[in-house]
Amino acid sequence: MGTESNRFGWYLAVLQLFFNLCWTVYVIYLPALATAAGFAPRTVIWILLLDQAIFTICDFATGVVTDRVTRTLGKLGIYVVAATALSCAAFLVMPLFAGFGAGALMVLILVWTVTSSALRAPPLMLLGKYARKPAIPFLSALAMLGYGVAGAVGPYLTITLRDVDPRIPFAAASVVLMLTTLGMITAERRLAASPHPAPIAPVRAFGTMTKPAIVFVLGMVTLALGYQMHFALDSAPLFLRFTKADQLQWLMPVFWIGFNISMFPASLVTRKFGGYAVMGVSALIGAIAIIAAHLAQELGQMVVAQFAAGAAWGAILMSAFTAAFAIGENGGEGRMTGLLFSALALATFTRILTVATGFNTDPSLKAALEWTPTVFWTLAGAALLYIASAKVKTLMAR
Repeated sequence: MGTESNRFGWYLAVLQLFFNLCWTVYVIYLPALATAAGFAPRTVIWILLLDQAIFTICDFATGVVTDRVTRTLGKLGIYVVAATALSCAAFLVMPLFAGFGAGALMVLILVWTVTSSALRAPPLMLLGKYARKPAIPFLSALAMLGYGVAGAVGPYLTITLRDVDPRIPFAAASVVLMLTTLGMITAERRLAASPHPAPIAPVRAFGTMTKPAIVFVLGMVTLALGYQMHFALDSAPLFLRFTKADQLQWLMPVFWIGFNISMFPASLVTRKFGGYAVMGVSALIGAIAIIAAHLAQELGQMVVAQFAAGAAWGAILMSAFTAAFAIGENGGEGRMTGLLFSALALATFTRILTVATGFNTDPSLKAALEWTPTVFWTLAGAALLYIASAKVKTLMAR
């Protein structure tokens, strides 16, 4: 089982890498495509806002459907491949159909966004369903490695693709992602055929919408909001205190380097102490790192603080999947994975809305928003540690 699980973990890393690179390409070229379709420039941010609203709804819905499909039909890969084929087709023709007007572009964007949810929760859910518990933290780190690498190369893509015909990257991204997804059927078959532990228990009446699930989602939304506000809104201004704008492409990936490096040692700690404990400790470390970034007196200090903040977010996200799988064990893995991705999308939605409404530039709110990540990570970290300690006390009392 270990060999097949590790292979599947690496496969998920590649899948998440290409999926997130598609999103990066989309964001880079959306302003030009919107202009070609006749949209006003200001409309772009509202389109991105709509994308995240769709992800927030569809990720959870897809997770619920995933649980039902695997429970009744047993195989998920063919449905993921079919949805991805439609998604890639819509993505591929976006640059070709943008000139046909706003309606044509919006239809393609809606099709692409809705079907893209098939590559978010469902593949990750299979880890929780088939992998052995001790291996889940490491496999979650592997799966999120693709997400982190995509984040690191994003600034370079923005510069590199600036003057490239959009048809080229859209076509390349679509073809590569589709070819990668085709391996999902074989990968799932091998993973499911491997011996896995205890038989599946009966599914609970309403899946995993229990108090632990609700508490987990609230904590995850809070942590994801802290990440969004710090990295997307504050990181560049903090770096620009010590450097020029043309250097940001080399400095912004520092966060993602910390993210990618931290997940694997953190997975060993998660295996021993559980997801809640690692999420809580990492959130508190991250809060300290964000404070250090604001108090940095020179570029070197800022780089170290940003690396530490990224490392904290990597440990949080990796251990969050471990916690989600534990809550959704025995039939609710897809639902919990969907809730996790919905929480991430909701945080992104909130960040984009903050920019769209101009709240982040309002002088009366700017200072408060700068400290929001620290407050959110501190509160969520303390709450998660309390839950972790309460669980330990309960186990000891039995």
